[in-house]
Amino acid sequence: MNHVVLASDQADARAAAQVEEHHRHLAAALSALTDTLVRAAARGQETEAHAAMDELVAWSRQELLPHAVAEEKALYPVAHAKTEGRLLVEGMLGEHKVIASLVDAVATATSPVHAATAAAALRVTVENHLTKENELLVPLLVGDPDVSLAELLQGMHELIGGHEHPEPEDSSDPSRDNGERPDAHDDQPAAARSTAHRCACGEHDELDDPELDTRVIPHALRHAAVFGALDAVRPGRGMVLVASHDPKPLLAQLEQRQPDTFDVEYVTRGPDVWRLRFVRRTG
Repeated sequence: MNHVVLASDQADARAAAQVEEHHRHLAAALSALTDTLVRAAARGQETEAHAAMDELVAWSRQELLPHAVAEEKALYPVAHAKTEGRLLVEGMLGEHKVIASLVDAVATATSPVHAATAAAALRVTVENHLTKENELLVPLLVGDPDVSLAELLQGMHELIGGHEHPEPEDSSDPSRDNGERPDAHDDQPAAARSTAHRCACGEHDELDDPELDTRVIPHALRHAAVFGALDAVRPGRGMVLVASHDPKPLLAQLEQRQPDTFDVEYVTRGPDVWRLRFVRRTG
């Protein structure tokens, strides 16, 4: 969505443009990494999917999560001090927790389908979050003559780019063969650090359906996250959806979007938790 940012001076206008450009790079990279993982999972390509899982987690911990940490240090305190920005910042801090938990879900996934489910939710959440920053947070800051966005961003390469991006991790790295994952940086959110590793022994049950808990996804993003996750489900395989209510509107929307594609079974019918199993038809 195109929008106009009214900056108090040229330096702030340039800073705002740099932030938005960096956001575009983040969104594009995440979309490409997610697409690679979802395609490999949907095709049953185990080796390629595991490599895509590792690459997505490594990129998230090197780029996406440090970006969130930098925002919390440089921009959020100033916006939160404003009456009109307080609720916005509190909501965005909550979204940071969701983003970190979804990265962790990819890192600890026991199968490519589980990982693709979490990655699809991650992409939708991040894209919505970056849109809020571009259209609400940045204009709030640059429109205030008492705030210098350029000064707030000084030295914050995680927010405006301009630094060397690390090359994707070599898939021939021996650490991939024993299930080890790249270490998380100490300054990243705790939920993004995982000591778990993917078991390479093949003893986990690949027939277990992945579970998508929509209760931890922001309300406005839930349907899109569910549809993205279902796109990764292969014919004859399933996914369990967890919700706080009977998701009849979602079921109706899914049938319009992909008619006669999924069989749906209610596993748990409330009153506090609803679980539905979706199985993609083979015919």
